[in-house]
Amino acid sequence: MTTTTYVPIASRVRAEVETLLPRLEAFSRDLYLHPELGYREFRSVEAFVAELAASGIQVERGTGGIPTAFTAQLGSRTSGPQVAITAEYDALPGVGHGCGHNVIAASSLGAFLALAPLFEGEDALPGGVTLIGTPAEEGGGGKELLIQAGAFDGYDAAVMVHPGGHDVAAGPSAAKRQVVATFRGRTAHAAANPHLGRNALDGAVTAYQAIAQLRQHILSTDRVHGVFLEGGTRPNIVPERAVLEFFLRSRTIEGVLALSERVEASFRGAALAAGVEVDIAWDDEPIYLPHRINATLAERYAAALADRREVLPVQWVADAVGSSDIGNVSHLLPTIQPIVAIGDPAIPGHSRERADSTQTPDGVRAIADSAIGLAITAADVLVDSDLRAAAWADFREHGAAVRVGDLVPLAPWPDFPAPPEPVATPTIHPFTPGAHHA
Repeated sequence: MTTTTYVPIASRVRAEVETLLPRLEAFSRDLYLHPELGYREFRSVEAFVAELAASGIQVERGTGGIPTAFTAQLGSRTSGPQVAITAEYDALPGVGHGCGHNVIAASSLGAFLALAPLFEGEDALPGGVTLIGTPAEEGGGGKELLIQAGAFDGYDAAVMVHPGGHDVAAGPSAAKRQVVATFRGRTAHAAANPHLGRNALDGAVTAYQAIAQLRQHILSTDRVHGVFLEGGTRPNIVPERAVLEFFLRSRTIEGVLALSERVEASFRGAALAAGVEVDIAWDDEPIYLPHRINATLAERYAAALADRREVLPVQWVADAVGSSDIGNVSHLLPTIQPIVAIGDPAIPGHSRERADSTQTPDGVRAIADSAIGLAITAADVLVDSDLRAAAWADFREHGAAVRVGDLVPLAPWPDFPAPPEPVATPTIHPFTPGAHHA
């Protein structure tokens, strides 16, 4: 049965977000000033805990056995429709929050807190909403590990946003794999008796060049990019060991698996040509799957913000895209990750300029609008059975659910860093306009 309560829900959500905005702005700034790498986001988690506690909401830490993952719950987790709001909060080495995860975190927190009052009273929302803190998106695949731990089971939808150059209801992300090729030769004096050696670096260089040639014959949206990790010790010693690491990306699961076969053939052919051995290790970190677009939910998000932003349609895509572990979630249940515009569209991702843009008035507006869009979409999923049915029908049009373990052997779980002693509880103060942007 279709709900008729969309408009009053939207009005209440907007009012709640406006009230929360000073807190959300201060929270985003706190994460911006204290960036933490994947699986080391201990202070960031404490910041979430502090904000949720201020609203009387308890947090379950260590979700799925991951120290910097967490969940918080509104409503019932055991009955009625269920929505997950996911939050990212890891940063990048050297550039801090150059992917805007502080805005993601603040938007998801804001949407969750804005929904809290709607679970009270006679007209309370049905079912439940879970805030899932997902670490290590930039490397480490926190969402994939949470999937393996069952943390995403039983939801009707998952929602989050991501900063970018344009407002887009839904855009693609690419599948991503990681491979390390270790070439093993035999040392010899490079001047006196090089004929007795077998040059591992020659194998690695030949492989690199073979993959460079391969780039001419792959789809324009595929990507193969790599680096030399090792290449020998001294010029007068024939290198007995050389190591390459590559990332492979494709818009489809089938594409990244086919690309994997061609890259592996390049490694093995290069080793044969150089007379050396090669060990090929795939997926030291979890595979990221491409985003399965759910137009039904994306269009509902865009409609929720129609009077605040002009959101480009679902079919708008860019030629080159990155990868995210939210793609893994999108192959299990209806999922959206709209793009929210902040600043000049020419600002590159993974840059200090992108991090700084989150601390502008435009960045604050992005938090408010994203929180409103996510909260309204989540509430509508809970109260609108027709929307849920349409979202699941949209999901199934793209095929059955897919788990990484159905495709390739799962990557090993990492050894999680221990928290520092003690972990300080952040004191977050409302943002003061005109304050220095560190």
